[in-house]
Amino acid sequence: MSRSYRKQPIMGIAVCSSERNDKQLWHRRWRATERMAISKLTPELLDNHITSSRFEVSNVWAMGKDGHRYSSISSQQTVATSIANKKAKNQQEILTLKNRLLHKWMGK
Repeated sequence: MSRSYRKQPIMGIAVCSSERNDKQLWHRRWRATERMAISKLTPELLDNHITSSRFEVSNVWAMGKDGHRYSSISSQQTVATSIANKKAKNQQEILTLKNRLLHKWMGK
């Protein structure tokens, strides 16, 4: 995977790196709700069972990521340059930090 790269520069708008924990909690709640609903039904009514909606057990806006956005290569280079200029002290550090940021953002 060290040579894999992002073919489409679409990234999550996030304060977290992954929504894995949020999704695990959502699925646990959803499965528990379904189990409770099915256990209350009689065998004759199982065919008429309608599964619960994902909105009943979860709120998408409470999760870590707020969606995705397209980030072009030129905008990534601009942001990387501005961050490198703020943090680095000399020209060599600026180039190194800029390349590291671009590599990180384009990696999977």
